[in-house]
Amino acid sequence: MLLFLGFGILIVLGIGWFIQQPVFGSFPQKQERLDRMKRSKAYQNGVFNNLLPTPMRPENVGNIEFFRKIFGGRSATTRPQNSLPIVQQGIREIPTSGPLRVIWFGHSSYLLLIEGKRIWVDPVFTSPISPVSFFGAESFKGPDIFTPQDFPSGDLIIITHDHYDHLDYLTIKTWLNREKSGKPLRILTALGVGETLERWGVPTENISELDWWEHTEIFEGVKFTSVPARHFSGRSYRRNISLWSGFVLETVNSRILIGGDSGYGPHFKEIGQRFGVFDLVFLECGQYSNLWPMIHMTPEEAVQAARDLQAKHLFPVHWGKFSLAFHSWDEPIRRVVDAAAQQKLPLITPRIGEMVTPGENREFEPWWEKVK
Repeated sequence: MLLFLGFGILIVLGIGWFIQQPVFGSFPQKQERLDRMKRSKAYQNGVFNNLLPTPMRPENVGNIEFFRKIFGGRSATTRPQNSLPIVQQGIREIPTSGPLRVIWFGHSSYLLLIEGKRIWVDPVFTSPISPVSFFGAESFKGPDIFTPQDFPSGDLIIITHDHYDHLDYLTIKTWLNREKSGKPLRILTALGVGETLERWGVPTENISELDWWEHTEIFEGVKFTSVPARHFSGRSYRRNISLWSGFVLETVNSRILIGGDSGYGPHFKEIGQRFGVFDLVFLECGQYSNLWPMIHMTPEEAVQAARDLQAKHLFPVHWGKFSLAFHSWDEPIRRVVDAAAQQKLPLITPRIGEMVTPGENREFEPWWEKVK
């Protein structure tokens, strides 16, 4: 009996030690941050909430059926057999002056060159996306060649929420350690995520946290506004203790929506009504499933959301690097291309690592069709 009790204590202590590792982040504890959270209209009963009821799975799917399907195995087509075509270039040597340019690195990681600044969005350059190295979704071949050491940390990093495929511990730590004697790491994120970043070593004064509809001007002439998304947050056993957001970026020359992760909902139309026409919107089009229909969009919903936003161009993201759902790896892009064609909505679909200028009128090669 004592032996079993001892093993039980060791297991509990081991689990406790494990979940205290920095990669899991931190629950908000600072009083000033907690006070801000409590004032948020999205915060009730100790957690953040979506604008509309948003269950994680359909009501007619029970726990046993849900997990049976989750762990029931995936088709071989969820990952490409061969390497994806990529473009490698010296990011440090690209001038920041000039028109808006974008470089996408797969999934939801991309770099904006805008108004003389380098702005990263959800940079994830390690694999797997997991708190441990032996479990989790591995990067596809091709995008896996990029590492945090390859890139400058830039002038600003935008983190839309704290999930592992959007907030990467090793990328942030690599850039933080490298920049200690140089340019400080500056991060804009959703309310509550700052506690995790501070634990990782990012100075409090270098973190800007926004509630929905709050705005800030980090650089002169560049306005950032946090806008609602329909999703959830969490890096360990507690969910929704920090917020999930999209961000509107406005300059004299352009208006951009960084959509983050979001299911479809009326918030897109509200954002469009508040801000007017968007020159470019980044919206997720992949990792959807009928097991979680409200927290991610289908490709068709992404196109409709772009229409709600009055977007001139849609840049579909959240595909092309990780398999987090059951659909074929290229199904999202094929479906979004078809849906956009029906709506006559211009798409921007470059190869991973390729620099594009959204204002240019150009045809994009369907490079995914050549990948087996």
